[in-house]
Amino acid sequence: MTEEQKQRYKRHIILPEIGGEGQSRLLSAKVLVVGAGGLGAPLLMYLAAAGVGNIGIMDFDKVDLSNLQRQVIFTTADTGLPKAERASARIEALNPDIKTTIITTRLDKANAKDIAGDYDIVLDATDNIETKYLINDTCVELGKPFIHAAVNLFGGNVMTVIPGSACLRCVFPEAVKQKDSTEYGIIGSVPGIIGSIQATEAIKLIVGAGEPLVNKMLTFDALSMSFNTLSVNPSRHCIHHKRHSLQL
Repeated sequence: MTEEQKQRYKRHIILPEIGGEGQSRLLSAKVLVVGAGGLGAPLLMYLAAAGVGNIGIMDFDKVDLSNLQRQVIFTTADTGLPKAERASARIEALNPDIKTTIITTRLDKANAKDIAGDYDIVLDATDNIETKYLINDTCVELGKPFIHAAVNLFGGNVMTVIPGSACLRCVFPEAVKQKDSTEYGIIGSVPGIIGSIQATEAIKLIVGAGEPLVNKMLTFDALSMSFNTLSVNPSRHCIHHKRHSLQL
């Protein structure tokens, strides 16, 4: 690291769990963030500030005025502009050490494996259930670690999935059609809390510190200001674990 980098990441480096080696791992890591909205905004900011060196930003949408209540990575002047491009400009301005890849296509079955395969970790910052299950299925099949998160109204949840651990289908076997995300309200600070937890989980995975939310789901309720951690085991009914058992 350069002297400037040592100064920038000083508060990481003095942590025994990270140190210079851990910071070097962050600088060389490749992380894909799918969604640059409510969850993606704080997630991208904290990954960039931490020095995660290569960040893919995938979002096909444009900034809307109604986004600004919670998507704090954008400004009023960004309204009408592509989210991925504006998010990239913001985090590269925050930290010139990082490199971003802008992906403005929609994630689908045809491109998911090719895109996710280029990264060390995938972070689900999307707002629709179909894409969440696509990310889950793609990463499980690729053996790729990913961090799931979801928010709604006054709460949210986070779960980290690594090869062999419980996945989203172990908790909820099938996607249940939900309302469009524009049809329900959400307190603006909740995605900030959940997205920050996602960023923390990603940093822990990269540097190998602490205990990630593997085989666990963390839930948050802002109204009671409470967190709960639920144990989740790989389910024999999960389509992915069934397939693995048949292969054995």
